[in-house]
Amino acid sequence: MLLRIMKNNLLFSIGIIVCALWILIAIVTVLVPSITPYSYLAQDLANRFQAPSSAHWFGTDSIGRDVFSRALVGSRISLIAGLITIALASLMGMIYGGIAGYIGGLTDEIMMRVSEMVMAFPGIILAMTIAAALGPSLHNTLLAMVIIWWPNYARVMRSMVIANKENEYVEAAKSLGASHFRIFFNEIMPNSLGPVLVLATLDFGNAILLFSGLSFLGLGSPPPTPEWGAMVADGVLNFNYWWIGTFPGLAILTMSVGTNFIGDSLRDFLDPRLRKEI
Repeated sequence: MLLRIMKNNLLFSIGIIVCALWILIAIVTVLVPSITPYSYLAQDLANRFQAPSSAHWFGTDSIGRDVFSRALVGSRISLIAGLITIALASLMGMIYGGIAGYIGGLTDEIMMRVSEMVMAFPGIILAMTIAAALGPSLHNTLLAMVIIWWPNYARVMRSMVIANKENEYVEAAKSLGASHFRIFFNEIMPNSLGPVLVLATLDFGNAILLFSGLSFLGLGSPPPTPEWGAMVADGVLNFNYWWIGTFPGLAILTMSVGTNFIGDSLRDFLDPRLRKEI
């Protein structure tokens, strides 16, 4: 399916290439830390605020650390944060929303009102409040992001389950004596995953943006861990030295745009009304 979409959709191909490149960089920096030109922790006060050059491709920051090396290493923090957030939020939301839609009635009403209570708060404000209350750390920030994200998946999965549970294959499974557990997980859930996967792809870039925003405010990974949002915040403090914040910002931009290209293309491909346009 991916090859078919790539053949007919340039934006999808660009998104795949960009995201695959960043994922490869993140994996390589974990497996082979010495691949970066400099250590991301190495300080050289004699070379503070060096502009981009052949020695330092992205320049150096306020304490002489190589921005290029830190941007490469920072990819693994941002990508892992986005992946964990979307994986946990989608899993929690799918099970929660699926159960609500399958049971229906008063149970459905109560469960969905709970999710709407979470959605009533602006996402970034709620995430900031939770992260600040728990204390600035990677784990607390990820927990805050999962808390604000799961209701979106719950609502999508609920609507899909309600639509699919009346289909003939579900009635056939019931007539054969299948249990509710088997019907839910073997018949309904697999046929309800399409929109959830599209939403997860679109949200992956948004999760990286939100995590970078929280790190920008000092609520993400503590220093000296390199993270794109924290590096942009360092660039704001040293605004005259444009390269400190520009290159991490471009990393966030490329990853977010790439995932949106993929998500939009998958949505169009899975929609029969739009498939002919691909």
